[in-house]
Amino acid sequence: MNSTLRLPGRIGPNALLITTAAVPLTGWAVHALTLHRRLADARRDLLTGLPCRPEFVAYGERLLRTRRRHADVNVLMLDGVGFKAVNDTYGHAAGDTVIQTLGRRLARWSSTRQALAARMGGDEFAVCAVIPPSAALAEITALREHLRQPLQHEGHTLRLDVSIGIARAADLPGESMSQILRGADTAMYRVKTGGASFPYCATRDDAYAETVNGRRAGRRGTHFLASAA
Repeated sequence: MNSTLRLPGRIGPNALLITTAAVPLTGWAVHALTLHRRLADARRDLLTGLPCRPEFVAYGERLLRTRRRHADVNVLMLDGVGFKAVNDTYGHAAGDTVIQTLGRRLARWSSTRQALAARMGGDEFAVCAVIPPSAALAEITALREHLRQPLQHEGHTLRLDVSIGIARAADLPGESMSQILRGADTAMYRVKTGGASFPYCATRDDAYAETVNGRRAGRRGTHFLASAA
């Protein structure tokens, strides 16, 4: 008996060429997909999974280019209150839990509207959201209350608080996303230091507030930059 495996039909001369050509193509496709995923991961904060500053600014710039009603575009800068005390009292694992919790709450809030939340570094976050002017302050106030809800960590109740600065694109017409973000950052700092009460919306002066090597005066580390200048 002939034990040779018989294949149905006839394999043409071009079939082998197509098959062998598909092998390196498949390899390149897998490599490209892996590289794309690595690049995407590199653009996200490892602790929270949120986008980082470059992706956030790019998102805001797209909104400013495509939204006819800039009055709907709100940029928030958020900074944790008492974060160092959590680290000092309960350890860095507790501090990481606080950061992750704030990140999850912001991501969940953003997912229910046209918005993007990002981690800017440390306990600082930013949000760019499209909210009608009539509802914006109420929604931002509700977000602040949600973020302030305590959490449990290893049998301890950690009480959270955040300072929030608001910059509305309508108040800063013609400004870039980076400039609007600077305004929100200055507004947040005014609220945090008691110079203004929440909710406080940035003015053009806030957007052009004095900086130290491009960073808002008063931000952690800027005193070292100032003394070195």
